[in-house]
Parts: sequence; C-alpha cells; structure tokens
Amino acid sequence: MPTPVFHRTQPLQTTNPDFRNQLNWLFSLRIVLLSLFLGLNFLLQSKGRAIIIPPFSYIAYFIAGVYLFTIGSALLLLKIKRYTRFAYAQLLVDTTLVTCLIYYSGGSQSIFLPLYFFPVIAGSIILLRRGGLATAAACTLGYGFVITLEFFGYHPSFFINFIYRPVDDLKVALNYFSIHGLSFFMAAFLSALLAERLRSTEKALTQTSRQFDRLSLLYKQIFDDINTGIITLDNQGCIRSFNRAAEYITGYQAKKVLTRPLNEIFPFLAVEQEKARPAVTLERQDGTNIPIAFSSTRLNMPDGSEDTFLITIQDLSDLKKMEEQVQQAEKMAAIGEMAAGIAHEFRNPLAAISGSAEVLAQGVGTNLANRRLMQIIIRECTRLDGKISEFLRFSRPLLPKKDWIPLENHIKEVVIFLQQAKTWREDIHIEINIPPSLDCWADDQQLNQVLINLLQNSCQILNGQGGTIRITAEDFTEAEGREMTRIVISDSGPGIAPAIRSRIFEPFFTTRENGTGLGLAIVQQIVESHGGSITVHSEAGQGTTFEVFLPLP
Repeated sequence: MPTPVFHRTQPLQTTNPDFRNQLNWLFSLRIVLLSLFLGLNFLLQSKGRAIIIPPFSYIAYFIAGVYLFTIGSALLLLKIKRYTRFAYAQLLVDTTLVTCLIYYSGGSQSIFLPLYFFPVIAGSIILLRRGGLATAAACTLGYGFVITLEFFGYHPSFFINFIYRPVDDLKVALNYFSIHGLSFFMAAFLSALLAERLRSTEKALTQTSRQFDRLSLLYKQIFDDINTGIITLDNQGCIRSFNRAAEYITGYQAKKVLTRPLNEIFPFLAVEQEKARPAVTLERQDGTNIPIAFSSTRLNMPDGSEDTFLITIQDLSDLKKMEEQVQQAEKMAAIGEMAAGIAHEFRNPLAAISGSAEVLAQGVGTNLANRRLMQIIIRECTRLDGKISEFLRFSRPLLPKKDWIPLENHIKEVVIFLQQAKTWREDIHIEINIPPSLDCWADDQQLNQVLINLLQNSCQILNGQGGTIRITAEDFTEAEGREMTRIVISDSGPGIAPAIRSRIFEPFFTTRENGTGLGLAIVQQIVESHGGSITVHSEAGQGTTFEVFLPLP
C-alpha cells in the first residue's frame, strides 16, 4: 500500500510553548525583512526610473506602522493563552502588508513579489498544512486584487515618474494571476510537507529521548537500590562506578574510591579472569570483618572501545546468621529429646537424696558438724533441681499467653522480689522511670523471667562495687510501621568486652564459675517467641544497656 504524502494533521496544541516561540520567530523575521526592505529602498533610489520605489514619506509611514504593530503583537502574545487565532491574524496582516507594498511598488512589475512567500512558508511551519494553504489562498486573492486594480487603471499617481507598463490585456492578467497563485500553493504544499515531516521527526525524537531518559533513570535506580554491591572497572583496573550497596557493604564512600585502582583498596577482589568465589572475608573501612561472596565478569561494550569488568559482591552476614539459627534449632531439637530423660534420671535421685538428707538432719541431734553437712546436701540438691528446671525451660519453651500488663507495677513487683533475696546488695540502687499508663502486651510469667534474668545479670555485673540500675520503657513505632514497647535496662558497671559481647546470648556460654550460660539465652528465646528482639550495647568502662522490643497487637 503506497505511503500517503500527507498524514492526517493532528490538532494543534495551542498552549504549547513551542507555538509561542514560533510566533516570536515570525515577529523577528518580519523585522529583519522590513529592515532589508528599508536598506534596499535606499540602494534603489539611484537606479533611475526602471524600478518603481514609493516616496520616502510612504516608506516611513509603512515602516513605522509595521514596527508598532510588531511590538504590540509581541506584548499581546505575553497575555494570551490560545495562539491559533492569533497566528491566523498575524499571517493575514503580513499578507495585507505585502499586498500593499506590492501595490505601491509597481503591481505586476514590483520587485517585492517574492515577499508573498514569507507568510505562505510561515503559515505552513506554524499552522501546518491548513495554515499554509489558507495563507496561500489569501496571497493569491491579494495578488489578484492588485492585478485587477492595475487592469482597470487604478494605480498611485507617482507611477508617472517611472517607466510603468500596466497590464491591460485580460489574458496576460489571468496568466500572471494563475502562475503566481499556483506558485503560492506549491510553496504552501512543499513547506507544509517539510514542516509536518520535521514535526513528526521532532516528536519521534522527543519520545525516543524520553524513553531513553526513563530507561536511564530506571537503570540508575536499579543500580543504586539493588542490595548487591556493583563495582565496574576500566581496562586499567581503576574503579569507574560504585553503587550504594557497595558503599554499605564495604563501608567506603564512592567519592573516595572512584578512579582509584581496585587492588589498592580490595586486593582480594583483583580480576585477572572471570571467576566466582563462594565466600571470602572482607575487611570494611571501620576494621570489622564480614563474610561476602563475589563474582567478576568482563563486559562486552557495544563499541568495543575498551575492556570493562563488572564485580558483584553480596553480604553473607544474614545468611551466616540464618545458618547459625538453623544449627541452633537442630541443637535445641537434640536437647529437647534429652530433656525428658534428664528430668527422669536426675530429678528422681535428687528427690531421694534430698528427702533422705532431711530425715537424717532431724536425727543428728546436737552434732553441729553433721547438721551443717546435711544442710549443704539439701541446699545443693535444691540448687541442682533449679538448674535442671532452667535447662528444661530452655529446651522446651512454652508458647506465650499474652495479655495487657501494667508495666510500671509489674517491674516494681519484680524489683521487690529481687530485693528480698539474701544475695541482694544494699549498695545497688535501682531507678524506675516508666509512665504509669504504659501497658505491655506479653505473657505475665515469661515477662517475669525476662526481667529477673536481666536484673540479676546487672546485679552480678555490679557485684562488689555497687552502682545504679536504670529501667525505662516507652511505646514507639519502627521504621517499618510496627508499634513496639521498648524496655531499657542499663547499669553503671564496667561494661562487656567486645569478644564476650558477641557471644552472651549463646546457650551454655558463661564467664561465671557457677553459671549455666542459659540465663540470657532464655531471655532471647522468650523475647523472640513474643515476636520481638533484644539488643545489647556496651563499652568498656561505660556500663551495659539491654533493650527489649516487644510488639503491640
């Protein structure tokens, strides 16, 4: 099917800023042509009578009128919002001005006849096919009007001063009219064709540019937001790009590593060939070590100008934690299977020993040494039974039965309970700063266990030197939008060494001679069973702070 010369003209966007720019170009071109006409007029004044030139007064009035009209049009253009009718009016005025100029410069003999093409071409560019053809029709009618006046002998009186040969033959007049009219329409046709093709090309180019910008923005957003670190290198091994994930994983800012050699900052990432490493240890800028996986590949650039390498790095810290959690779960499953046997094999003999010791204690009479030995047996049996209960509680955690708990009163009761114990030291001061109206959504008994274990841990840290334990709580909203209750227990003790701090929640890890290493492990287990989390912050000589986060329903 043949391609049409003209496609269907789309409605003009009369509020398009480009339309206003085109009208401004029209005004500018009008002034330029008028200035050229003025200069040409002065040059032709000395050419004798062969070329008809209007008197200077006519030219002065004409030029002044055109300048004033153009200035007024430019000012009016700043206020109007719809430009189509305004453009048609401007083209009609231009056609009228050219017609007047031709009439007063000799009619069919005028040297300014080519000026008719100015409004025709301008109409085609600004208003496309419809505007160009309408302006061509107006120019044809204007020229026909001039030929008609000339044919019937109506011409300015100053023509007698020049060699003037009016058209007095009807066939010649019609010939002039048809040739010029046809040339106007041909000019409109061709200029409209070029203008529409140009506009279509500009539209396609704009759409392509927008799509390219959109894709560039998308690729940049992906490059910046993906959680995989991406590093690109040039053929000299220098870093060309460094995304946000790479900054987060390595701790280095992009502006500090760009253009620097890769092996200067990350020697183990040096790319000599395409390879993938399952896991290596990365030393971050702050000195901490994290496990990462990385791979490198060569990019085939479209122009083949230079070699470019791509390195991707992935932080395996969360994966390692998940592996540790799986191992811990497997360990807990094995411990759970042992729990029932331990309870049976140890508790029954302990009960027999404890009962026998109590009977013997009653029959030892006044022998204080034997009575003291029996009390030691009974006390140690009780302590061992408590350790077994603690171990069973850790290996077989109960699901929490949550309810609203008035937190201030609850914590005060726990503190009073601890202060009644024989091991309580009077040089330990406890400060409680909790809003009376604050309620916590938790299991009453399990929350008791969490608070007792944490407070006992703080007391043991302060043992022998005294100090202050501060307890605060508040409701707050996480970045993800979850509402939580935060309980903070801090002490003024010596703090925890970094090597120990990373292991304090591990089961059976303890630094005390008589400890089981289950207290903080049970705390973490209870908090996580509530859907919460616990963190510890401690620096040597600056005390220790535990933060417990419990979600609200």
